[in-house]
Amino acid sequence: MFRNYSMTSGSAAYVHKITAVVVTGGSSGIGKTFIEQIFKLGSEIQFCNLSRKKPEFPALTGLKLEHFPCDLTDKSQIEVVFPELDAFLAQHGGDGEILLINNSGFGCYGSAQDLEIGRELEMLSLNINALVHLTGLMLPRMLKQGGVVLDVASTAAFQPTPQLSAYGATKAFVLHWNLALGDDLKGTKVRTLCLCPGPTATNFFKAAGFDESPLPNFGQTAEQVVDETLRALNKGKRLVVTGFSNKLIAFFSSRFLSKPMVTGISGWILRKVRQQ
Repeated sequence: MFRNYSMTSGSAAYVHKITAVVVTGGSSGIGKTFIEQIFKLGSEIQFCNLSRKKPEFPALTGLKLEHFPCDLTDKSQIEVVFPELDAFLAQHGGDGEILLINNSGFGCYGSAQDLEIGRELEMLSLNINALVHLTGLMLPRMLKQGGVVLDVASTAAFQPTPQLSAYGATKAFVLHWNLALGDDLKGTKVRTLCLCPGPTATNFFKAAGFDESPLPNFGQTAEQVVDETLRALNKGKRLVVTGFSNKLIAFFSSRFLSKPMVTGISGWILRKVRQQ
C-alpha cells in the first residue's frame, strides 16, 4: 500500500551545494517530484527542464525554472538545444555544483513479436541514446563546477523482463553504464548515482499501454522514491534501490538465481500483471 512519507533533514545536506539542476522529463512523475522536493530544500536553485511538455508548478512561488522544449528521441534536437542550455547555465546557473537528472524514459509492454518496432526503437533512443548524449555534453561544465550524474534506471535492470524485454534491457544498460561512468570519474569533481525504483505511482503504466495501473495498491509514491534518492545522494551512495521489498527482490534475483530461472519467474509475474 502507498503510505504517507515526508522529507527530513537527512535529504537536505547535499542540496545546499547545488546551484543548478538539469532534469529531463520534469513535467510529470518522478522528474516533476524531483523539482518539487529539491525546491522545498533549496529555493534559490536554478532548474532547467528538457522535455516536449513544459512543467507546471502553480503552487511553487519563486521557483526558478527554465524550460527547453526538446524531443529527446531526436539526436538533432538535443544538438540544437544544448548550446542554449549551456549558455543559460553560464549566465544563470551559478558556480556551485550541478545535478543532472536523466529521468526521461518509457516502456513498451507485450510480447516482443506483437510490439510496434518503431515504438521500440523510439524507446531505445530515449532510454539510452539521449541519456548518454546529454551526459556527454554536460560533463565539461560539470567537471569544472562539480556535480552528480543521477540516472533513473529500474528494478527491471537486475533481471531479464519478458513482456518488457527491450525496456528491461535499456534499464540494465543504464545501471551498468552509470556505475562504470562513476568509476571513470574517480578523482574528479563529478560522481554518479543510479536510481532503481520499483512500481511507482506515475504515468509509466499508461505509457506502456495500460488503461490504468495494474498495481494500484503496490509500490511507492514518487515522493517516497525521491526522498530515498536524496538521502542516498546526501550519503554519497553510488546505487539506490528504493523500497524494502524492491531491495529484497533485487538482491535475491541477482545473487541466488540463474538467469534462465529468474527470466521464467519474471515472465510469469509480468503475464499475470497483464491479466489483472
